[in-house]
Amino acid sequence: MNRLLPVLVSLVAVSPGAMLPGALHAQATPSYTHADTLRGSIGASRAWWDVTFYDLRVRVNPADSSVSGHNAIVYRVLEPGDEMQIDLQTPLQVDSVMQAGRLLDWTRDGDAWFVLLMNAPRAGDLDTLTVYYSGKPRVATNPPWAGGLILAQDSLGRPWMATANQGLGASVWWPTKDTQADEPQDGQRIAITVPDPMVNVSNGRLRSVINNADGTTTWEWYVQEPINNYNVTLTAGPYVHFGDFYDGEDGVLTLDYWPLDYHVDAAREQFYQVRPMLDCFEHWFGPYPWYRDGFKLIETPHLGMEHQSGIAYGNRYENGYLGRDLSGTGLGLDWDFIIIHESAHEWWGNNLTSADLADMWVHESFANYAESIYTECMHGTAAGADYVVGVRRGIRNDRPIIPAFGVNAQGSGDMYSKGGNLLHTVRQLVSDDETWRMILRGLNETFRHSVVTGEQVVGYISQQAGTDLGPVFRQYLTTTDIPVLEFARDDDALRYRWAGVLPEFAMPVEVSMGGDGCTWLNPTSDWQILPVEAGDPAEIDVDRDYYVRIKTGEGEPRPAGARCQALP
Repeated sequence: MNRLLPVLVSLVAVSPGAMLPGALHAQATPSYTHADTLRGSIGASRAWWDVTFYDLRVRVNPADSSVSGHNAIVYRVLEPGDEMQIDLQTPLQVDSVMQAGRLLDWTRDGDAWFVLLMNAPRAGDLDTLTVYYSGKPRVATNPPWAGGLILAQDSLGRPWMATANQGLGASVWWPTKDTQADEPQDGQRIAITVPDPMVNVSNGRLRSVINNADGTTTWEWYVQEPINNYNVTLTAGPYVHFGDFYDGEDGVLTLDYWPLDYHVDAAREQFYQVRPMLDCFEHWFGPYPWYRDGFKLIETPHLGMEHQSGIAYGNRYENGYLGRDLSGTGLGLDWDFIIIHESAHEWWGNNLTSADLADMWVHESFANYAESIYTECMHGTAAGADYVVGVRRGIRNDRPIIPAFGVNAQGSGDMYSKGGNLLHTVRQLVSDDETWRMILRGLNETFRHSVVTGEQVVGYISQQAGTDLGPVFRQYLTTTDIPVLEFARDDDALRYRWAGVLPEFAMPVEVSMGGDGCTWLNPTSDWQILPVEAGDPAEIDVDRDYYVRIKTGEGEPRPAGARCQALP
């Protein structure tokens, strides 16, 4: 039974940057630059065309970190336009741009290249623009957080390369329409040429291996499904391959693993966790979204990244997060953090991709929450709750999770643990685990292979839950204040209210009054009276599954700590 007060939900289609009353947007700040706006917004030179396919061909020279190649951009015209914004970050250089055999002119504004078309297209036209480029990409300094091209060596001194560019953008190593709001609906070819004997592994399926006369090999990979461009990957090194199959909800899924050659035995042992992970996530989130492109784990010199159908793995073949449990409960040492967290992104971030970087909570909050779901699959509901409550120790509440829109801004790192606890709190409000599971599966089915806004995600959850959850999401995503359930004694009655909340915030909560069992309260930001016999307010507590605090007297609020059972 849903215990929320019934509120009708109105779903409104909004643009990612819209500032509607009550929308999930934090206060914009004036500190962003013209370059931030070019990178983060859908300006006039982006809005009129839609990518349908990328044909990327790149030659890489690890000796001097240089790249050269071209990207053929197939696009559909949505409305007439004569200028296209193509993104390519310095120090890379556009060498030429061609269409229908003719060279085109361009102007440059920082990392944005504005290509002038010779003929004005018509709405509905399908055309191709090819960008030739070269140079030395920005080298990653602390991947994957400070990303770019990763140049490394394995323990035998052999060259080992990768790319990681979430937030920074795919244009750090190839020319593209560098926005999460536009994915190539017909997929992408990724043909990478590297020196022998290096092996390149990218997204999708291997189509061909061409041995060139100059001592290089071209590895051609093909992605059949839509893909967000920060997920497109180049990984090259002394790899070997082994594979497996998984009989899943949508048929037989191929499992392909690419460890370094001397780690193949460790990989066979550690990657066994993929099967139970898929069992769990398909049950909770729906079928794996990329059966046509398969599932891969690729060993990388950096910790990891959710590269679609080709997940980067660098967790040293050990459980936990580099051997540590982020929850402090010990439960996080029962599974490999990178396998579980990054694989969760195949649903949350890759299947559902946020249109604006400001909505990255859609990726990271759900992936963090998936860690507790996997713990639940292994050890039961209580253990899953222990894990997600445990990761609260990493929450800083330093700044809002949602920053300004349209400027390629990313919010607080609290989008992980705080976002996961927000979703765990919402699960308590839904108050029916099967309904909650159907909501998670429904999100992945309804928005399959789609770009979404945070508003759409919250709107869907609210609609399925039968109540407006917008105020709850806004409280946790756009402020740094954790709700405090405050009690005060007034003669023979207790008064209670939510403190430190938005005016519209109202959230039911389970409360222990010091006896057996718990009761539901429906506090708002206004004082309410709860008639009770005289007693010690210090015995009152809130169910710890709600990420809130409680104050029953003088002093600072304390964390919720009761363990309530759901009432019938």
